[in-house]
Amino acid sequence: MKLGFIGCGKIASSVIAGISKSSINYEKIIISERNKKISKQIKKQFKKISIKKNNQDIVDKSDWIFLSVTPKVGEKIIKNLNFRSDQKVISFISTITLSQLKKMIKRKVDIVRAIPLPPISLKEGPIPICPPNKKVKAFFDKLGTTVEIKSEKLSINFWSSSGMMASYYNMLDTMSVWLNKKGIKKIDAQKYVTSLFLALSKDAVINSNKDLKLLVKESQTPKGLNEQGLKEMTKKNVYKSIIITLNSIYKRLDK
Repeated sequence: MKLGFIGCGKIASSVIAGISKSSINYEKIIISERNKKISKQIKKQFKKISIKKNNQDIVDKSDWIFLSVTPKVGEKIIKNLNFRSDQKVISFISTITLSQLKKMIKRKVDIVRAIPLPPISLKEGPIPICPPNKKVKAFFDKLGTTVEIKSEKLSINFWSSSGMMASYYNMLDTMSVWLNKKGIKKIDAQKYVTSLFLALSKDAVINSNKDLKLLVKESQTPKGLNEQGLKEMTKKNVYKSIIITLNSIYKRLDK
């Protein structure tokens, strides 16, 4: 099986890294030269990588094509590509719907939208796909935890949630910078904060079959530090702002 990637940014490179470390059986990964620096790094880092300048050449030589470009670029280039009916097209593009993709591609092919995130490079994290597809699920099951979504309308909720990734990383950075300014070495501050939240996330995953409010409750003691932190952030409407932002992202996607 030959895998073609149109677009070669952070998500594409993360998926390629995950594939290269996985048990997925593939003959070759054909990547775009759009980002020359990243494409050269990928070719140097992993085996079975081929770089093509022309997007149509990638489509012609691939069995599965992964669309990993921005919505603006996707709207411009996809309609000019010629696909085969025996191919699978997996789109990572956030704001181009299945119906829009079908109109752009103009051929009856299997089209699946997927939401991979950078931890896929470690074969970690959820990968929502829509619509359900047995072969695509089996593929992504080797790269993380596949979540099949029947309704594209419902999938918007997952896209919206994934839009909080940078905000999460920014919170980690804010805390590590604060520690650094308090006299902790930058590398030690970053290791502490990232390790702390990794441990908390693992604990949350283990307990994800329970109501997460129990973790909130159990992590506090009367008049303790966590109680103070939660009360102050709640009073400042930090958590309400998360809901407002999620709704705003959802509104952008629900068109």
